[in-house]
Amino acid sequence: MRVTQSMLSSNMLRNLTNSYTKMGKLQEQINTGKLVNRPSDNPIVVMKGMGYRMQVDRVDQYQTNLGEVNNWLDSSDDALDGVGAVLQRAKYLVTNGANTGTMTPDDRDKLKIELEQLRSQVQDLANTKVGDKHLFSGTKTDTPLYGENGYPALSTDTDPAGAITSFEKDIEIEVFDGVSLRVNTTAGKTFKEIDQLFDGLTKKIDEAFEDNVDFGKAITDIDNLMDSVLTHRADIGARTNRAELMHNRLEMQEGAAKKQKSENEDVDYEKAITEMITQESIHRAALSVGARIIQPSLVDFLR
Repeated sequence: MRVTQSMLSSNMLRNLTNSYTKMGKLQEQINTGKLVNRPSDNPIVVMKGMGYRMQVDRVDQYQTNLGEVNNWLDSSDDALDGVGAVLQRAKYLVTNGANTGTMTPDDRDKLKIELEQLRSQVQDLANTKVGDKHLFSGTKTDTPLYGENGYPALSTDTDPAGAITSFEKDIEIEVFDGVSLRVNTTAGKTFKEIDQLFDGLTKKIDEAFEDNVDFGKAITDIDNLMDSVLTHRADIGARTNRAELMHNRLEMQEGAAKKQKSENEDVDYEKAITEMITQESIHRAALSVGARIIQPSLVDFLR
């Protein structure tokens, strides 16, 4: 077979083109830090990368949801802590009333005024919001437990007797595959009982203070309500602990997903740079050999 000059030139150009292509691919990998930059590079790696990326995005969403959970729980606990402080103050006032033999009308007025203010404070705490959602209104997050006139919305719920009302229903947020945490605290009845306690005390003080106010029973009722508030806070604490465990689990899931994603598609810089240097040496050698092959020209033959 006769090998012509054109065949040598064509083979050299084809080999140089392949060399440029390899160098270009290696340079692109080093610049982007990715093994594949288009689906045609390696469809299998691309498909796996899509799956790993979806897993990372899902974990990120769960972490966002968990932040919302912590926001609800922390705000609810802070509000109930305020309720506990109000009940402590109410107990102090009622105990003073019980230990005082005779109270003047002025003393009664002062006691009534402070109890009314404490009642208003509890109503404000019952209407605590996170963003635009009321914490203690069950699934009726757009409805406060107490309106502007202090009227309890809980008593207007029209659900059938014996059924769970909307103010008592749970709100859950998904924090992992198939795992949801309850974020709200159904303390509507507790707030209603506290409100009724203050309402009853102020009304009896208005009527005949010495005869109608049973301070001993009032102190017992306040103690029971404080126990109820503590029970709600203990429940919040237990859910907060679980949320913390879920946070640790999500962090591990995130680390594992990102590691898999990196191993699948990230470039090994040491290996890529070594291959790039090697390919450059091969390319320079090919250029040198090619220059020797196509060196003769028509002028050279005419000399």
